[in-house]
Amino acid sequence: MKGQVSRRDFLKVAGAFSGGAVVPRLIAAPGLKRPGLTPPANVLIVVFDAFSACNVGLHGYGRATTPNLEKLAQRAIVYHNHYAGANWTVPGTGTLLTGLLPWTHRAFNVNQPVADEVADANLFHEFKGHHRIAYSHNPLVYTFLHQFRKDIDRIIPNQELFLTTDGLVQTLFRNDDDVSTMSWMRAAKKELNGGYSYSLFLSDFYGRRSAGVRDAYRAAFPRGLPSIREDNYYVLEQGIDSLRDHLVQSPQPFLAYFHFMPPHEPYLSPREFLNSFRDDGFVPPDKPTDADFSMGARVTPGFLGRMRRQYDEFILYVDREFARLHRMLEEAGVLDDTWIVLTSDHGELFERGIWKHSTAALYQPVIRVPLMIFEPGRTERLDIRVATSNTDVLPTLLSVTGQQPATNREGTVLPPFWEQESTAPRSIYAISATDNSPKAPLTKASTMIVRGRYKLTFYFGQFKLGAQSMRIELYDIESDPDELHDLYASEPRIAAELLDELKAGLAEADRPYL
Repeated sequence: MKGQVSRRDFLKVAGAFSGGAVVPRLIAAPGLKRPGLTPPANVLIVVFDAFSACNVGLHGYGRATTPNLEKLAQRAIVYHNHYAGANWTVPGTGTLLTGLLPWTHRAFNVNQPVADEVADANLFHEFKGHHRIAYSHNPLVYTFLHQFRKDIDRIIPNQELFLTTDGLVQTLFRNDDDVSTMSWMRAAKKELNGGYSYSLFLSDFYGRRSAGVRDAYRAAFPRGLPSIREDNYYVLEQGIDSLRDHLVQSPQPFLAYFHFMPPHEPYLSPREFLNSFRDDGFVPPDKPTDADFSMGARVTPGFLGRMRRQYDEFILYVDREFARLHRMLEEAGVLDDTWIVLTSDHGELFERGIWKHSTAALYQPVIRVPLMIFEPGRTERLDIRVATSNTDVLPTLLSVTGQQPATNREGTVLPPFWEQESTAPRSIYAISATDNSPKAPLTKASTMIVRGRYKLTFYFGQFKLGAQSMRIELYDIESDPDELHDLYASEPRIAAELLDELKAGLAEADRPYL
């Protein structure tokens, strides 16, 4: 209809107002030893699930959780204020794989694919000239991999990198993965059903097999083996070795997406890292309990402190294994023509009465994630401190590998690969809408906008918020990175400006569903 603004036009206008008019120009990044690198190069995206930038020593955390990443950073581009698209796996991964925010790709809940109309915007489709490989420890990611399967040359089965698995059931009933897995759990897994199961034979057989695997690894993992769905056990070393083998043997150029579970809960580190931070004197900031989003009396400060310590130990495991991967790929010569992206789908929380990321809250630890880019030939570290988004990863990779520029993204090419005429900050968004239908306007959601030093969160339509059914907060995350002082009442002009911009984005996102 005449007079209506398209979503693409809205994004252009929003970018102009929030970040100034942008004139893109590909530039030679500082520290690049071989500026004449011939595209297209290989691309490797490594995602570590639930990896919070707020717990990373490289970003100034009070514990040395990433000693190996700090060494590798001397040859990398390090993004210090990078944001996931959402606060949990499905919408966060949807953003990574499409370059679109959840309000556009509409993957809001468990087993929800992205909207049909944006499915061809996926990472694998855009790199059609590459040999495309994908794997995830996290079964939720396979909703997307199956949706994009025509664009992927090799989908490594989820169960291939587990020590014990539900793999047979998933293979036989791949179109009903969730139902078949739940049926198997009820038939065979006594520990999940109060000591009972539907099948005496299957439960006994499966129990003995699982116990044998646990016993074999008991010395290496004294607290128990990391697992998915309670007893699909894995070790990260096996995943890293498999990734190395696939890349060394792959046709080139390749695009590889590997999504590993650590440091996601359960935080079960190998013996080497147990108690690394016990009695280390680290005291996290004291933050008040959030009455709207707290998880009850069980989640005490003492409990959160223990879980935080175990999580930090698990990050040491991630740090070691990524460094080992980098070293193996370098020795194999793979890094000579490979861009590596290290990031996460979301973060993790250990504060305000909230544990993990089963929350509607959008505090910094659950939404701010690491991003490091390892560029072929780079010999110097470059630190980027402006706010960036996981919507930016796909357009950046397309640009630096000489692919067709992306025109239907909500992100932009990351610095330092494009120059901007304006130094004004751009706006970064995150959206979580677990209880909202993907085919309806957003009436129940957690939303966020970050612009410059300010962050505004707008929660609406959620049952915990009471009769008012909405909550708005404003923080100066530059001077108050722990979000302890809400400025919504004291800075009405800034709050109104950010809220209006966020609501305009929401209105535009809702328009196709009205």
